[in-house]
Amino acid sequence: MLASEPIRSANVAMTQSKSRSLWREIISFGLPLFVGLLLATVLRVVAYQPFTIPSSSMAPGLLTGDYIVVSKFAYGWSAASLPFGKPEGEERLMASSPQRGDVVVFRLPRDRKQVWIKRVIGLPGDTVEMKNGQLVINGQTVPYTALGTTFDRDNPLRPVEAFKEQLGADRAYVVYDGGPDMAGDNTAPILVPSGHYLMMGDNRDNSLDGRWSADVGIGFLPASHIIGQAKFIAWSWKPGASLVKPWTWPNLRGDRVLKTIE
Repeated sequence: MLASEPIRSANVAMTQSKSRSLWREIISFGLPLFVGLLLATVLRVVAYQPFTIPSSSMAPGLLTGDYIVVSKFAYGWSAASLPFGKPEGEERLMASSPQRGDVVVFRLPRDRKQVWIKRVIGLPGDTVEMKNGQLVINGQTVPYTALGTTFDRDNPLRPVEAFKEQLGADRAYVVYDGGPDMAGDNTAPILVPSGHYLMMGDNRDNSLDGRWSADVGIGFLPASHIIGQAKFIAWSWKPGASLVKPWTWPNLRGDRVLKTIE
């Protein structure tokens, strides 16, 4: 009996050594993975968040299938910036104001679970109206250049008139007009209240936005509902393509990868 005791002790020591070795391997593999996931989560919650464009209301600048990156700290943080955040009040940490022409991602006032994207057209105190399809802000028609007839990039069978709008000295972008006398082409002057913004889609005749009341479109967007500013397109897929379907990868829109959002 005594002769077998050293053998049992050696087996226990060997088992303990293997156990420690296994834990070292688990830690060496799992710790970097955990840290990476933690950093990715923090970045997503605090700094940048990706979104997919589901519709053509912002064409031609943004197309269905664009995968965009949104800066959450562009205007400071609020409850709306957090996942499933409930916008309450107008407080924002390190707040700054959106500028006219910014492309902004926000929670829909009538349903905070819905996340939309539009362009800031009216700032607090602005008066905005549409006259025969042309944008008028504070009594001044926004300068524009006609680019001619083209086809909606999200709907190649739909002819549209393309215009380049110039909001300020350094903000120009292309909008689509589906034709004269369309819904939303003519509105009464709209006074934007304090703490709110008026948003529009670039695909003017294919966008429910601030030209319609909150029960139909957006109405006025409270600052507290803003998530962040859309900065760039990471990549873009044509309809039917997917990252998990390698045979569809040729449908990647290469000309849109890392494209800055105007």
